[in-house]
Amino acid sequence: MSRIGKLPIPVPGGVQVKIENREVQVDGPKGSLTLALPPLVNLAEEDGTLHVTPVNATRQARAQHGLGRSLIANMIEGVTQGYVKRLEIQGVGYRAQVKDNVLNLSLGFSHPVEFPAPDGIQIEVAENTKITVSGADKQVVGETAAKIRRYYPPEPYKGKGIRYVGEYVRRKEGKAGA
Repeated sequence: MSRIGKLPIPVPGGVQVKIENREVQVDGPKGSLTLALPPLVNLAEEDGTLHVTPVNATRQARAQHGLGRSLIANMIEGVTQGYVKRLEIQGVGYRAQVKDNVLNLSLGFSHPVEFPAPDGIQIEVAENTKITVSGADKQVVGETAAKIRRYYPPEPYKGKGIRYVGEYVRRKEGKAGA
């Protein structure tokens, strides 16, 4: 049995969980999320906790057991607290601003880069170089931050680009002058 999958999932107050036709819907103060349950996993609700059980003892069922439990626990955490990814822009003249839920990036290209925020995602900019991506769905928050970073990943020679806060970029020496 999966060590992660066998742990019960507590349902905090203010969160409603509906289970219908292998579809789980979680409603909370930060929003609503739905998930199609993996096929080899069952879900039961007892006394304010959720229990995930595998259908049989195959290797794939055991793998989906832990996966299903983690996905549901992430949904509950997302609708109660939410998820946040922070990015920072480094480089002279590089900046960002948000207007009408569209992130405008000036990254040294000949044109500004416009990134519309997906549904359920809030993007905020502080000090023109600090970008905060937040939302209830962990996967969408992480993917949105990765897409923003992909416009100009940090380069190893001068360190310019978009990076996660606290990310270490290994620097290279470059050409040695004659």
